[in-house]
Amino acid sequence: MMKRSFLIISTFISIFISSASSCSKKDDNKNTKTENNTPMANGKIKIKINSKTFTATLLDNNSAKVFKEMLPLTISMVELNGNEKYFDLPKSLPTNLYDPGAIQNGDIMLYGSRTLVLFYKTFSTSFSYTRLGCIDDTLGLAIALDKGNVTITFEKE
Repeated sequence: MMKRSFLIISTFISIFISSASSCSKKDDNKNTKTENNTPMANGKIKIKINSKTFTATLLDNNSAKVFKEMLPLTISMVELNGNEKYFDLPKSLPTNLYDPGAIQNGDIMLYGSRTLVLFYKTFSTSFSYTRLGCIDDTLGLAIALDKGNVTITFEKE
């Protein structure tokens, strides 16, 4: 009985650890199209939220390249669902929509072709997005973003 309990607990821990991994592991999703998870060369950007600065890595895809050309960008992002901030960009970006199955804390995505979304909590989803990149170290991100609408600056590093 003790051996069986240990196996159940260790299996649960393994599943939890693999699902809570950093945003660099994105290959175990329900892609409807092939997604490029390769980091963009010179794809580092800074994201400033109040007095806190985060570094993010953009992916090597057309959507992220067009987004990077829009930088620097200071925008007021709107709170939604207690897990994300969003902003409708002034122009459409190329898309490569897919269903990630789960959103990770720190994901930077495009909903539709114009809505920039910055996620600050991990959760399951059935919505489709275009992945732009991910914050490299999300320590303190939820605290920085967890108070309603917020002004955020995205800039090239």
